Amino acid sequence: MEAKKVYEKLDHDFITENLSDDWAQYMGEIDEFLCNNFRERSMGLVCDNASEIDFVYCAVFPTPEVMQYILDNGTENALLFTHHPSNWDITKTPPFYQMEKSLLQQFRDKNIALYNLHVPLDAFGPYSTGATFANALGLEIDRPFAPYNGGLAGVIGKTQLKTVQELEKKFADAVGHEVKLYNYGTDEIVDGKVAVIAGGGNEYEIIKEVKEKGINTVVVGVSVKNDYSQKVHKFEEENGINLLGGTHYSTEKFACQAMCGYFEKMRLKSEFIEGVPQLEDL
Repeated sequence: MEAKKVYEKLDHDFITENLSDDWAQYMGEIDEFLCNNFRERSMGLVCDNASEIDFVYCAVFPTPEVMQYILDNGTENALLFTHHPSNWDITKTPPFYQMEKSLLQQFRDKNIALYNLHVPLDAFGPYSTGATFANALGLEIDRPFAPYNGGLAGVIGKTQLKTVQELEKKFADAVGHEVKLYNYGTDEIVDGKVAVIAGGGNEYEIIKEVKEKGINTVVVGVSVKNDYSQKVHKFEEENGINLLGGTHYSTEKFACQAMCGYFEKMRLKSEFIEGVPQLEDL
């Protein structure tokens, strides 16, 4: 398929005028590989390397392992679709770091483009990080919440599970590894309501909104208690709000897996590339 048509459809389906992002200002070290579209919007087409797209790879982060996997396949005329245009490591300062120039050059040589939807994929919709995360937990979606850069990134859902311990097990089964429960409130899930925010959703203003809605159970990606999150953990403890964390990667992967289905509806073959959850996020 003509690459331009792929990008135009993605832009039309996901990017609206009210959404904003700011990645480009932090990616100066790889600026030579970025297209003007991304320098201006920090979303959409990142690297304009292909005129035709024959195959789409989907991933949460463009890690060296993800990019090398594509190159090792001998792929050309392809697209790497990611939720983030940079990589995540909570042990680094800052935690986001950039793609490797040598791999970006090989992508350019092999006609492999990169396209990114961060805020647009967080904004509530059928492929969004919040909706797909809620679906993976077996929640009946009630409504979106949590304003984020022009969209609503969180989801409030209903569960038949009675306790946070049952939800913890369901969560671990869904992501395929251990999760973390900060049991700050009663074990009972009040009114069966659960708030979910994939990725870095444990933010003070978000949890305040959860409290105002009378919800005592929140499921996020990054839940670690550190200097940055100390204030929100204190608020959760004082207000009896249980917090469950399952890593940045694992809570956002469901959206990228769902995007494979989106591309296949466009009659483009696609593959989700698994990453590695960073348990330090917990």
